[in-house]
Amino acid sequence: MNIIYDLGKAYNRLAMYNGSERIWCIHTKDLSCEQIMEKALPFRLQKMIIHSSKELPEYIYDLISVDIPFVHLFTSKSKLPFTSHYFTAGTPDTGRIAAIAGACSHFPEQEILLISAGTVLTFDFLAAGKHEGTNISPGMSMRFKALQKHTGKRNFDSEPGEYTSPGKNDAEAVKAGVITGIVYEINEYIRTFKKEHKKAAFVISGPDADLLGKRIRYSTRYMPELVMDGLNYILEYNAK
Repeated sequence: MNIIYDLGKAYNRLAMYNGSERIWCIHTKDLSCEQIMEKALPFRLQKMIIHSSKELPEYIYDLISVDIPFVHLFTSKSKLPFTSHYFTAGTPDTGRIAAIAGACSHFPEQEILLISAGTVLTFDFLAAGKHEGTNISPGMSMRFKALQKHTGKRNFDSEPGEYTSPGKNDAEAVKAGVITGIVYEINEYIRTFKKEHKKAAFVISGPDADLLGKRIRYSTRYMPELVMDGLNYILEYNAK
């Protein structure tokens, strides 16, 4: 059995896998080493992977010392189960790398357009286990914040909710503009991608994926735990 622990900026996720099958996954604000091991107690643990988008808390070092045969701390230097033609001058986004690995694990021989909707909106192009490249644009929260900052108006309601399009007031106009604009952007990416890649899979993940996915014109696979699936895939690959 594999245990996967992902420490995000907003919340943490803990999951258990039997090979490639996800048994369960929970979202939580924080867990101590004792609480994590209590949840894992009914299972015979063979492997563990830890991924963090922030500075590692002290209790992580306690976890690493727990009696599990193989523990892997996922970093930008970890071995990856796919090849990539994308290069970055700075520190790679390991969360996005994990999502790409997750998509490759689910569609190993297929062409994929992976859409990740979070702080930024990313479009990753994958083909038979190869990462061909990425396009990046501002995500939903970033667009709301940019409008607030550059218009000088502070009364925008950036929480997704009911609105009309076209909007009948500033708040509705901003919601309609931001959300509809992103949906149109995603639709156009899918439309043009489908022209050249007839049998491609279209996958959407990330914090805003549920909201946006319901508005997309084309059929997509909504995979909220794609990062966890990718971390498990990376764990198996590094344990070989």
